[in-house]
Amino acid sequence: MDDGLRVTDRLTVPGGELRERFSRSSGPGGQGVNTTDSRVELSFDLAASPSLPSHLRERALQRLAGRLVDGVLTVAASEHRAQLANREAARERMAALLREAVAAPPPPRRPTRPSRGAKQRRLDEKKRRSQTKRNRRVDGD
Repeated sequence: MDDGLRVTDRLTVPGGELRERFSRSSGPGGQGVNTTDSRVELSFDLAASPSLPSHLRERALQRLAGRLVDGVLTVAASEHRAQLANREAARERMAALLREAVAAPPPPRRPTRPSRGAKQRRLDEKKRRSQTKRNRRVDGD
């Protein structure tokens, strides 16, 4: 595999840093399921990758900590019967994971308070609801 994995417009992982492993896929597939290695495992050593800038690598390592095994991110694909389709699915999944992991954090939330009108509407609705329930009561007289 010599072509790189395009993650974002500016970030492409070279093909030499990706490792593919093939194995037999489970599930239905007819006679070919026991003879073809259609399942694909795509691995990328995130911790040791020289192609990622250090700040992006740290961000990705932090966000993907639960998925990494010794700094290596692995994605498996076995939903298709053809090996080529599973290779494409694994590459798309890997790119999506990395894209989400290196994305900039969202801007911080600015805390706001409810307006005077919003508070008044809430209290008015509470009074209206209270009156409705009070009207439904049956007096003991």
